[in-house]
Amino acid sequence: MKKNKGLNEATTSEKPQFPKRTAWKIFWWVVILAIIIGILVYILMPRATTAVIEKWELSGTTLSAQIKGLSGKHTFQRINNSTYVTDDILQVSISFQGINPIVVTAHKATNGSGETIFNIANLSINQSTGKAIVNGMMTQDQKSNNGTELASIKGLHDIGTFVAPDTRARDVLNIFFGLLPIIIFVIFFLLFWRSARGISGGGRSEEDNIFSIGKTQAKLAKSSVRFDNIAGLQEEKHELLEIVDYLKNPLKYAQMGARSPRGVILYGPPGTGKTLLAKAVAGEAGVPFFQSTGSGFEDMLVGVGAKRVRDLFNKAKKAAPCIIFIDEIDSVGSKRGRVELSSYSVVEQTLNQLLAEMDGFTSRTGVVVMAATNRLDVLDDALLRPGRFDRHIQINLPDIKEREGILQVHAKNKNLSSKISLLDVAKRTPGFSGAQLENVINEATLLAVRDNRTTINMNDIDEAIDRVIAGPAKKSRVVSDADRKLVAYHEAGHALVGLHVHSNDEVQKITIIPRGQAGGYTLSTPKSGDLNLKRKSDLLAMIATAMGGRAAEEEIYGPLEITTGASSDFYKATNIARAMVTQLGMSKLGQVQYVPSQGTVPPGTKLFSEQTAKDIDFEINAIIEEQYKKARTIIKTNRKELELLVEALLIAETILKSDIDYIHEHTKLPPEILAQKQEQQAKQKAEAKEAKLNKKTEKDTEKDSETNS
Repeated sequence: MKKNKGLNEATTSEKPQFPKRTAWKIFWWVVILAIIIGILVYILMPRATTAVIEKWELSGTTLSAQIKGLSGKHTFQRINNSTYVTDDILQVSISFQGINPIVVTAHKATNGSGETIFNIANLSINQSTGKAIVNGMMTQDQKSNNGTELASIKGLHDIGTFVAPDTRARDVLNIFFGLLPIIIFVIFFLLFWRSARGISGGGRSEEDNIFSIGKTQAKLAKSSVRFDNIAGLQEEKHELLEIVDYLKNPLKYAQMGARSPRGVILYGPPGTGKTLLAKAVAGEAGVPFFQSTGSGFEDMLVGVGAKRVRDLFNKAKKAAPCIIFIDEIDSVGSKRGRVELSSYSVVEQTLNQLLAEMDGFTSRTGVVVMAATNRLDVLDDALLRPGRFDRHIQINLPDIKEREGILQVHAKNKNLSSKISLLDVAKRTPGFSGAQLENVINEATLLAVRDNRTTINMNDIDEAIDRVIAGPAKKSRVVSDADRKLVAYHEAGHALVGLHVHSNDEVQKITIIPRGQAGGYTLSTPKSGDLNLKRKSDLLAMIATAMGGRAAEEEIYGPLEITTGASSDFYKATNIARAMVTQLGMSKLGQVQYVPSQGTVPPGTKLFSEQTAKDIDFEINAIIEEQYKKARTIIKTNRKELELLVEALLIAETILKSDIDYIHEHTKLPPEILAQKQEQQAKQKAEAKEAKLNKKTEKDTEKDSETNS
């Protein structure tokens, strides 16, 4: 039983924010860069170096001098080999740590005593390159390189110390500071580029950043899924085996002159395994798998969608043989000409590019396109024609045998109780998709873990099915006894009418435990498993069953005490009746389809006249009223059975098929529920007796206190 509730939806937009993590990364990069620059500046700064002449030797025409210097922690040695070239010029060759010798000259002169002297002064040595400049002789007294006079060659021994400035360091430092702005610009550009990849447009993934505009967002992966991992869908898998064989052996098809399969489109209800089948094809063939979505091609900029389509197919051609899978292709492949002019350039450009890539002038041998959609009828005809999507494979909801297989696949690694029959579970879940069945097993596992149990029992499965159908139980919801009884009459009315109409459905369960927005619900399933074809009698019985809740309310409480709980029942009944009149030809208006059973009707399209619309409304109302009267009649003639169902619900809150059938056949409460009733009555008597005793004790206490006072 549903409760009406107003829905107020508010949309919120989140403004793009610069991630704090990225800001901190940029900060630390700047700090590290500053430290590195500081170290380089310290190392390369020019500094004075003290050099000491350790010894000299003059042998014939050769002058040798050994100079030792200390600069910080670095020790260097220079050997000065001097040879007379002429009587007037001395060439001095200086080597420094393996660097090629550098030759300098000194002019010969004599002093007043007739000794041989050389004008060797202002001796400066470059610590890095070993360059030497000789302009005069330095004396021991001056201890410097400036203003020295002529001295004898023997005076070399007495020179002592001299200054050796690092002249090359100054040049290197000038070059470094010249390049520093360029280095800083490059580093900041790289940091900006890295941060923009993650935060451009407010997004935190590559899909939203400005540098990836025009690039496909399709993910390339190797699929590990096999056909053995998919239960059921035998015919569908058989159809796809040809695609697998082509991807494995393309030459076999080329030799026979057969055109390679261009595309396969999988369509059907949500959760039936369309994406899983596409992955299984890639896994069986052992080829790369490009997965994308139809909405992933579009962006805020015009032309981006078409460019992403080209980029996707270019990548696929390089990786061929491979599979391109486009999920929810209807978002990009809808019929053209039904949208506004402003939308044409955005949506239809992408579709046109997709059509050209799938069957255009450019060959794409080895690339198979697979797509999935829930609405095949809305796709453009040019997209569905042979040469683009050659195969259209419908993926239906699983039948009872396939449901059992799906349950077995998902229960492989679960510890199920031996009392659980997956076939019985499959019978209780008609219309469930593969995704819903997986959710049932998972919810049952979570319930067992919540209770600290290692085995999943049938109660867990029952609760999981209820959760999937109507949501979790609201056991903490406070419901008055009057409302609880009203809900019991409402749900019992559904069940009672369902038991007495001629229908293929049978009542499986009734509960008055609130779930979601429902105060309770009645579960009915087909008697013969799955029935693809519905008879007119079945549809009328479904309408009567839906109206049973309101019929019970009006019969028990009167026309002024009916509630809003039947709103969802009316919605269901009206839809069935409308389909009978406008699509199925099951009314007095004849075998005419006034509304297409597939596809959508463009806005403003008039399918029938005003008079026909009135006739349709009249027929819909007549069908519903007739079935409501039928439901009221069943309630009146089976009042005792209704009261027993209500009593059982008030005692147990939930009753299953065995209890429902027992009441229907024997018109009395089942032994188990009767035992519960007696137990509850005994408990109520004990509580009443205890309350009476406590009240008497309180009165005696009051009398004693009055006597004492």
